[in-house]
Amino acid sequence: MKRAVESPRAAAWLTFDDRGAPSVAAIGDGAPAGSAWAKLPPIYPEWLGDRTFLAEHPARFSYVVGEMARGIATPRMVVEAVKAGCLGFYGSAGLPLKEIEAGINEIRAGVGAGDAAWGANLIHSPQEPGQEAAIVDLFLKEGVHRVSASAFMRLTADVVRFTALGLERAADGTIRRRNHVFAKVSRAEVAEPFMAPAPHKMLRELVSAGKITEAQADLAAAVPVAADITAESDSGGHTDNRPAAVLFSSLSAARARIAAKHGYDESAIRIGLAGGIATPGAVAAAYQMGAAYVLTGSINQSAVESGLSEAGRKLLAKAGPADVAMAPAADMFEQGVEVQVLKRGTLFAMRGRKLHGFYRSGASYDSLAAADKKWIDDVLGETFDAAWAETSAYIRRVNPAEAARAETDGNKRLALVARRYLFQGAQWAREGTPGRTADYQIWCGPAMGAFNEWVAGTTLEPVEARTVRQIALNLLEGAVRVTRAGQLRSAGIAVPPNYFSYTPRLFE
Repeated sequence: MKRAVESPRAAAWLTFDDRGAPSVAAIGDGAPAGSAWAKLPPIYPEWLGDRTFLAEHPARFSYVVGEMARGIATPRMVVEAVKAGCLGFYGSAGLPLKEIEAGINEIRAGVGAGDAAWGANLIHSPQEPGQEAAIVDLFLKEGVHRVSASAFMRLTADVVRFTALGLERAADGTIRRRNHVFAKVSRAEVAEPFMAPAPHKMLRELVSAGKITEAQADLAAAVPVAADITAESDSGGHTDNRPAAVLFSSLSAARARIAAKHGYDESAIRIGLAGGIATPGAVAAAYQMGAAYVLTGSINQSAVESGLSEAGRKLLAKAGPADVAMAPAADMFEQGVEVQVLKRGTLFAMRGRKLHGFYRSGASYDSLAAADKKWIDDVLGETFDAAWAETSAYIRRVNPAEAARAETDGNKRLALVARRYLFQGAQWAREGTPGRTADYQIWCGPAMGAFNEWVAGTTLEPVEARTVRQIALNLLEGAVRVTRAGQLRSAGIAVPPNYFSYTPRLFE
């Protein structure tokens, strides 16, 4: 039995006694003597997940190294993910256009010519009008064919434009995609517009504006906007903290409804799973639920290729499953949207929630008590007036209407200064700013703690040994062994619990 679990790439032969009780008789190509036997076929990491995913995206494994915003998922991380046989997404959200362009060129140089399995992040940016359109324009110009669309509460014209401009009719009549949208969602009602064809009204407006052709609009009306839906369960950053099994089931039901309504096969939409993917058992469970692919996030943030500072990565490496908390999101502060962040070693979540409490009460800085004003100044590391001067200069440039409102609305000024602090928290963590450790904003889900527990005492415990390649290959190798142990148990064999565990090792 031990050999059967540890050698999943070899067939396992089962024999049965007079009462029909099974046992493992042999490992390898040859069947054991006698006629009462059954064969468990080999399992390879390359066979986990949906084969159509690998046919559509030129990767070796149905495993995605997910985008982490503001360059935490660096170009180097994407290149190493692709070289390891995975699909990698660049964390381009929140970066200036010039930096995104430079990152794209670095990735292209690293992965070489051809259609390599990589893409970039497009995050919903309601506070910065025109930003989504500018980034989509850049992706189209630079030939970025895969986009992970995150934090979207509704479908936007720029997402539809990206999809439609990549559609073409093949010689056999099928509709093929050059541009792929991975819609990262945590609710069925948000997923359904991405699973459905683009709305007629939106397509007509794009045609009228000369942004897509009539032919492209006709094709977009016949296929889902996104063929790949990433179910984001309890993850770092923007999250609804949904349990993975509940969310995957909900999205699968939504897929069935949408496919029936629009007359296409459910296989036209692949659902992958993210959030909580940090151990071999979690990877195996995701595939067993029917996930087309898995996506890892927080755990890669602790890898050497991460854009997070060494100080931040060391904090992550000490986290346990309970060392996370919810904090206000910088990009949607006023709406009360939250992100999940690392709690251990920082005060960021507590400070962010207190700032949001002041805003929600309707207060302005001037209306606060003296003690509260002092607290805010201490957290900002400067006077409120100095912080507002810097904030105002930026807001006037990116959103003049919002800046004009803030000039006469003290509560709005407080919100904008708070948003600047929250934004800087991520920047301080990225740069490892001395003296600002307590204010580091490090996006992190409880999976980070599970990963740390799994690798404790192994070759992957030191931060300097964690690479996206070693993380991915160990998770996948562990997943096939867990899957094999599950097969043996399903065949009726009593499998000891320790056979469902796998100790990380260094892959050549």
